[in-house]
Amino acid sequence: MSARVREPFVTGGAAVPAVVLASAVLHAVWNALTHGLRDKLAGFTLISLASAGCGAVLVCFAPLPDRAAWPYIAVSAALQVAYQLLLLRAYQLGDFGQMYPTARGTSPVVVALVSTAFLGHSLPVGQAFGIAVISCGLAGLALADGLPGRAQLPALAAALGTGVMIASYTLVDGSGVRVSGSVFGYIAWLFLCQGLVLPLIAWARRGRALLTALRPLCGRGLAGGLLSLLAYGLVVWAQSRGSLSTIAALRETSIVFGALIGAVVFRERLGRRRITASAAVLAGIAVLQLTGR
Repeated sequence: MSARVREPFVTGGAAVPAVVLASAVLHAVWNALTHGLRDKLAGFTLISLASAGCGAVLVCFAPLPDRAAWPYIAVSAALQVAYQLLLLRAYQLGDFGQMYPTARGTSPVVVALVSTAFLGHSLPVGQAFGIAVISCGLAGLALADGLPGRAQLPALAAALGTGVMIASYTLVDGSGVRVSGSVFGYIAWLFLCQGLVLPLIAWARRGRALLTALRPLCGRGLAGGLLSLLAYGLVVWAQSRGSLSTIAALRETSIVFGALIGAVVFRERLGRRRITASAAVLAGIAVLQLTGR
C-alpha cells in the first residue's frame, strides 16, 4: 500500500496565505465592478478579452510549459469557460448576494474531499476543522436571507454548478502547475486559451450587435478582467507552493470581502446573520494558520 502524501500548508512562510488573501480581495472587487452590468454577457466577454490579450503578451516572455502540463492547460481552459457560463447564468437568474456566496462556498468542500479521497493528500485534523468552520460560515452567508424557494432553484443549481467548476479547475491547476516547469508560462497559456472561447460564443449569439453592446462597458469590463487575471494568477502561484485544500478554503474568503464591499460601497445591510457568518469564516482562517505552521 502506498503511503498517503501529506501536503504542507505553506512552504514559504506567510507568503502563501498572504497572497491568497490578496487574491480574495481582488476577486471580490472585480465581481463588485461587474455584477451590476445590465448586459452581463458583454461584461464577461470583455473580461475574457482582457484574459486573452494579457495571455498573448505574456506568452512572448514566459518560458514554454513542459509537455506534461499541456493536457492540464487544455482541461482547465474548458472548465473555466464552463465556470464563466454558469456564473453568468446564475447572475442572470438570481441575486448577487445569494449567488456569489453559494458559488464560492461550494468549492473548498469539494476540493478537500476530492484531494483527500482521490489524489492521496492527507488532511490533518486541525486543518480539516478549519475548513469545516470556513465552509459553515460561507453557508451561513449564502443562506442569511433564508432558504431559496422553488422559483430560485434554477439559479441555485447554476451557482452550485459554478462552485463545482471552481473546485475542478482548482484541482487541475494545482496539479498542472507543479509539472509545468514554469508557473508564469502555465498562467500565460491558460489565460490565452480560455480567454478566446467566450468571445467566440458571444459572437455566435449576438453577431455584430455584440460590438455595440461592448462599447459603453469597456472601462469597467476591462478593469474587471485585469483584476480577475491578477487574482487568479496569484492563486496559481500559491498552488505551486501550498496545500490545495487550504488554499481553496482561504480563497473563498472573497465572500467576506464581498459582503464588506457591499456594505461600504453599495450600502447593503450586513445584518446579524451575515456578521456572525463572517466571524466564523475569519475564525476558520485563524485555525488554518495555527494548525498549518
